[in-house]
Amino acid sequence: MKLRILSIGHKMPSWVQTGFQEYLKRILPMMSVEMVELPPAKRSKNPSTADIEKYKQTEAATILAAKHPKEQLWLLEVKGKMLSTETLSDKLSIAMQDGSDIALVIGGADGVANSLLQAADFQWSLSDLTLPHPLVRVILIEQLYRAMSIINNHPYHRGG
Repeated sequence: MKLRILSIGHKMPSWVQTGFQEYLKRILPMMSVEMVELPPAKRSKNPSTADIEKYKQTEAATILAAKHPKEQLWLLEVKGKMLSTETLSDKLSIAMQDGSDIALVIGGADGVANSLLQAADFQWSLSDLTLPHPLVRVILIEQLYRAMSIINNHPYHRGG
């Protein structure tokens, strides 16, 4: 199974890069993970509601163009399904057994377009809290690593 994280945004602070790379290094022996940074839509200083919808549509088109045809589309979405780490490990295990690849999306600052919500095979909420996009990257890769630790019977989950 290959998992690609499709993330709107770039130029992350060094602490995000350091945290992400640490967990990426740990997870790679268990699962292929790749971060794909996609450019955000160009924004104006005082966008209207219509402008924001255009930004979301532009970013949705960018994400869908980056998705490989055979990948399942998992979307981080505040109104998505909340999962325990154990349930996430079960979902990943099923995808691995099915031979499925996953494109896991971190949307833009304004959220995602309805077209992307409809295209998603799974909508996942990390938290009811509003989290900054840079922090989401670190939390996401850590939870993927923790879930893979469960699958591989690694002690990280028990002691972490």
